[in-house]
Amino acid sequence: MSHPVKKVVRYEHRGALSYGILEGDLVARVDGNIFEGGRASREKIALGAVRLLWPCEPSKILAVGLNYKSHLGGRPAPAKPELFWKPTSCLLEPGGAITLPEGAADVHYEGELVVVIGRKTKAVSPQEADGCIFGYTCGIDVSERNWQKNDLQWWRAKGADTFGPLGPAIAVGLDYKGSRLQTRVNGEVKQSQLLSDLLFDAAAVVSHASRCVTLLPGDVIYTGTPGTTSALKSGDVVEVEIDGIGILKNSVAA
Repeated sequence: MSHPVKKVVRYEHRGALSYGILEGDLVARVDGNIFEGGRASREKIALGAVRLLWPCEPSKILAVGLNYKSHLGGRPAPAKPELFWKPTSCLLEPGGAITLPEGAADVHYEGELVVVIGRKTKAVSPQEADGCIFGYTCGIDVSERNWQKNDLQWWRAKGADTFGPLGPAIAVGLDYKGSRLQTRVNGEVKQSQLLSDLLFDAAAVVSHASRCVTLLPGDVIYTGTPGTTSALKSGDVVEVEIDGIGILKNSVAA
């Protein structure tokens, strides 16, 4: 029997930062560590009264490139998950504004499923990796294509401030393979793909990463984007929606 999906959020209320469980239009504050069985308290706050933050506090962010056939564009499929780093300073909360840095001329959205690690994970098999995943959320791997092509590393192409929108909630217990990812810009659908189409699924990616890098509770892995992408401009509104998780919505500022 499948258990209901639990949605974990991180939020600010009256200057205090807390984790909570989303219950419809209410947030139940969590007492204790969410990765160690923290429980929802009786204190419930209206969702409209809180400011949602990125939903966990990772020590590191990894991301996968070329993880859908629809995104390869004639390139050969990789033999293993191809990973890169994003700095934690690039994270952006739901509703926050993506800022186009000085000199950026070709900044694209990449709507993605994001894995949230739930326990210390080192050198695990794909089968073991499933038990190390806390849940899943939505992300946008914002990317400056000129810098991505021409710089030695992707430190600014993928890691500039605000280039890592994340949220709104972590879906715990979600079978994501039955879900669809959809990216919209100003209401127009730009990307739409079943998550079962990932070339390397979440467990395979976590297993591969854990062979060389110890993953810690709250660490996140952006799993790659489907289809094609295009440039964003000031004033655009980007939404990434994943069935069972929710909608991550961010605007673009100059």
